[in-house]
Amino acid sequence: MAEEGGPVDVDGSIMEGGGQILRICTALSCLLGTRVRVSKIRAGRSTPGLRPQHLSGLETVRDLCAGQLKNAAIGSTEIDFTPGRIKGGSLTADTKTAGSVCLLLQVSLPCVLFAETPSELIFKGGTNAEMAPQIDYTTMVFKPIAEHFSFKLDCDIRKRGYYPRGGGEILVRVSPVRYLKPINLTDRGSVTKIYGRAFVAGVLPYKIVKDMTSAAVRCIRRELRDLYVNIQGVQESADRAVGNGCGIIIVAETSTGCLFAGSSLGRKGVPSDRVGAEAAEILLRNLRHGGCVDEYLQDQMGSHGSRPDPSLCIHKPLSTL
Repeated sequence: MAEEGGPVDVDGSIMEGGGQILRICTALSCLLGTRVRVSKIRAGRSTPGLRPQHLSGLETVRDLCAGQLKNAAIGSTEIDFTPGRIKGGSLTADTKTAGSVCLLLQVSLPCVLFAETPSELIFKGGTNAEMAPQIDYTTMVFKPIAEHFSFKLDCDIRKRGYYPRGGGEILVRVSPVRYLKPINLTDRGSVTKIYGRAFVAGVLPYKIVKDMTSAAVRCIRRELRDLYVNIQGVQESADRAVGNGCGIIIVAETSTGCLFAGSSLGRKGVPSDRVGAEAAEILLRNLRHGGCVDEYLQDQMGSHGSRPDPSLCIHKPLSTL
């Protein structure tokens, strides 16, 4: 609660104690024009406090609304943010690490949707990183569902960047809206398509793509025998990717337009066929629960705010999510 004239105090250690509460409350602060003070930032992590990607996100929101940000530095466990008017415009945010560009998008999107002018944002860092959405999930699942709320999200992947070097870059363009149209997601329908993308970059051999894809297809066909699985294999060119990386994302589309996904990234010591099977198992798990969104989209839709309006809601079955 906030004292009269004071900031809203937020305990950053609640629930899982990660960076998500920081992103949500900063975006809401910007939308509501309310000063916020967040303490115990990322207290639940092995290295508490702000990391480069969190600092880049805070600075982006600050610049979007000409706000004031105090105590923001690498390692800080408390920040004080006073927002101004959301102007939008052209901005660049660079984590200078493999920190996720998708998490920079998460904190920025609610703000630019209600800015005074269109926004063009360049985010630099990791495009495919552990503990964060892959850029492929953002473009293949989040983007098409989010656009049902009647806004357009253009996302151009200029270069991919992998751990530990980062170096990826995306260009995001968003035009502001006056309100978000409510959508109804209550009918899951039946699965009609399964498709995806498997990739290798850098010095890694293309055989990894084949192993990931074959394992994923075998796993899926044990439960969904009648559906063709179309996974595109990609060898990233040197001018389109920084560093070495591999991974796979598999998307299931239903007759009513629902989208579900499973993804996995290659890791040292993990066989490539295991990476493919992991992605398939995650997808199948999300299909088994009977809901209309997967566990990741449920979280991400809740992470993106809108101007307070009781008529704006997303309807989906929650009993099994």
